Amino acid sequence: MQTVTQDVSIEMVEKIYDVLQPDQKEFVRNNYTVCTYRRNQIIYKEGETPDALLCLIEGKVKIYKEGVGGRGQIVRMVKVNSFFGYRALFAEEPYITSALAIEETTVIKIPRLVVFELLRSNNTLAITFIKSLSMDLGFSNTQTVSLTQKHIRGRLAEALLFLIETYGLEQDQATINIYLSREDLANLSNMTTSNAIRTLSNFSNEKLIAVDGRKIKILDEVNLRRISNLG
Repeated sequence: MQTVTQDVSIEMVEKIYDVLQPDQKEFVRNNYTVCTYRRNQIIYKEGETPDALLCLIEGKVKIYKEGVGGRGQIVRMVKVNSFFGYRALFAEEPYITSALAIEETTVIKIPRLVVFELLRSNNTLAITFIKSLSMDLGFSNTQTVSLTQKHIRGRLAEALLFLIETYGLEQDQATINIYLSREDLANLSNMTTSNAIRTLSNFSNEKLIAVDGRKIKILDEVNLRRISNLG
């Protein structure tokens, strides 16, 4: 990790900044730091104690948990201008997951004491975080059902659609705007790497997608959604 002095403004953290009073905005401006991470660099690790609120400003981050035999299950992919790791911060507990930068990544950190002071004095901000936590819980509940009850094809189709919704498409309006390894796709879909490779190949043969290395182009989103819904 590198702490930088580059011109990354706290105003970019819209979910916080837009609901603060002028004096609170100044308080945050005087107390945040900007950190950059290289590709495949750990941002935080399971078991560590959080000391700041994290917001992704640029890049892509995966949240994962080590499972049996060291296999990692991806539990979340972080969008730009989104908070992450804050459940542990608010619960005052160690992290139960780890976060890793998938590519060059910039993160704003707001110290824990600053965040708690703002929450005590700004009800709107508190409600914003309650809403975010509630949405995360809803997503986790849905994901649990999908990963345990859907078949392999349904899980991989859902993972591809989730990546589209999270990171969008490139200028061709077909290629998913994130390049994941087969292992990461497998960990996102709760399957072995060999099953992920085989299912991607099947999808390609069925003209649902086109695969070029780590690039995945969506050719038939309608049928991908049908496969995901059927499970």
